Amino acid sequence: MNLLAIDTAASVLSVAVANGSEIFSAETEAVTRHSELVMELIDDLIKKAHIQPKDLNGILCMGGPGSFTGLRIGYSIAKGLALSLSVPFAPVPTLECIANNEQFAQGLTLALIEARKNAFFYAFFKGGQRLTEDKDSDSSQIANEIERHKNEYRQITITGPGSKLLYEHLNENTKNELSLVFKNDGYAKELIAIARSKNLFSGDCTAHLYSGPEYIRKTDAEIALALCNN
Repeated sequence: MNLLAIDTAASVLSVAVANGSEIFSAETEAVTRHSELVMELIDDLIKKAHIQPKDLNGILCMGGPGSFTGLRIGYSIAKGLALSLSVPFAPVPTLECIANNEQFAQGLTLALIEARKNAFFYAFFKGGQRLTEDKDSDSSQIANEIERHKNEYRQITITGPGSKLLYEHLNENTKNELSLVFKNDGYAKELIAIARSKNLFSGDCTAHLYSGPEYIRKTDAEIALALCNN
C-alpha cells in the first residue's frame, strides 16, 4: 500500500510516505510552525517516493495525546487530504507509536510526552502491548507507579519526547534499574508500521472522519468556562 503518515503531536514534525515496502521520511524541529512546514514535507516526500497524491491508499495521523494545536493541525490536514483524494483515514494513539519498537520487546516500557504545567502524558506497555490507559500526571505520581511496577518487572525503559525531563525529576532510588532511551525524533514511520501490523485500512474507516484527537486534559478555555458555569 502507498501510505502517508503525519506526526504533529510534539515539537518535532515528522512525515513519512510508504511506496509499497519502501518508506521515505523526513522530520524537522518545528516547535510551533507545524502548519507552515507540513505541506512542504509532504510534497517533497511524495516526489521522492515517485508517486502522485492520487496513488495514496490511506492517510494516517497521530491520535493523541500531545500538543493541542499540533494534533488539530495533523487531524485537519490528514482528514482534508483523505476527503479530497477519496482515500481512508485513520488516527493512531501517540503513545502506542512511541512504544512500537523492537528495542522494547523485553520488560516494561513507559512511553511519555511532556505536557504543560510540569506534567506528562504517559502509558505503560509490555512488548508493545498496552497495559494502562493514557494518563496525565506529574513526576511524583509517575515515580510512584514506577516503584509499584518494579515489584513485577526487573527491566523498565522510559522513552519518548518527555523521557529525559522525567528522568531528571526522579530520585536516585527510582532511577535504579531504569533504562532511559531518549530520542528527540518524530514517529511517522511508526504510524505506518502500526497501520500495517494492525491492518488499519482493511475495514470501513468512515467513522474516523468524524473523530477528533484524544487530548486527555481540558484546555484552559474549557476549564475557565466550567468555572464560570459553576
